[in-house]
Amino acid sequence: MKGLYPIVDVDSIKAFKLDAVEFARRVLTARPMALQLRAKHLSARETLELLRELRPLCTDAGTALFANDRPDLALLAGCDGVHVGQDDLSISNVRSVAAALRVGASTHDISQLERALSQRPDYVAFGPVFDTRSKERPDPVVGLELVREARRLTAKPIVAIGGIDASNAREVLAAGADAAVVLGAICGGDVAARARALVEAVS
Repeated sequence: MKGLYPIVDVDSIKAFKLDAVEFARRVLTARPMALQLRAKHLSARETLELLRELRPLCTDAGTALFANDRPDLALLAGCDGVHVGQDDLSISNVRSVAAALRVGASTHDISQLERALSQRPDYVAFGPVFDTRSKERPDPVVGLELVREARRLTAKPIVAIGGIDASNAREVLAAGADAAVVLGAICGGDVAARARALVEAVS
């Protein structure tokens, strides 16, 4: 996994009066390597409908589609994978019910990273690297030095997350990350142009 990994967060993009599918369509014009749907406050049925709408758009863009938290919905929608957080199903539990899915896991410090790696995820997300406003109660900033330490611990793909934008994405990859997860950096203004600038920054 190398490149740009945008998150389509339904709650965040509501503030910009954008429909989730239209937002994703604009992001996908930049052809990121992966895209994740995060829909924490939608029903299972609504989330499944969104994933099914995103599936052909991602296929056309050559972009892997990940569901946040829900391996069951990921399977039903034909997603490529699922992303789990610290309070979600464990990687091993996901594998037991959805062996065909690629699995990524959020980690916020070195001990969490080591625990996740012991379960052999397909990738690990690590951060927040910088200050972020995308979460109400963000975890402590890890900084670039801990990204370097994470890189020394594993050959698995590391996707950095938290406060990443076009101005700092290159240094995050230089520190050892394989990909950059973005959310706030693509919200507002010309979404497609923001996504293209980020793809260029991490290429």
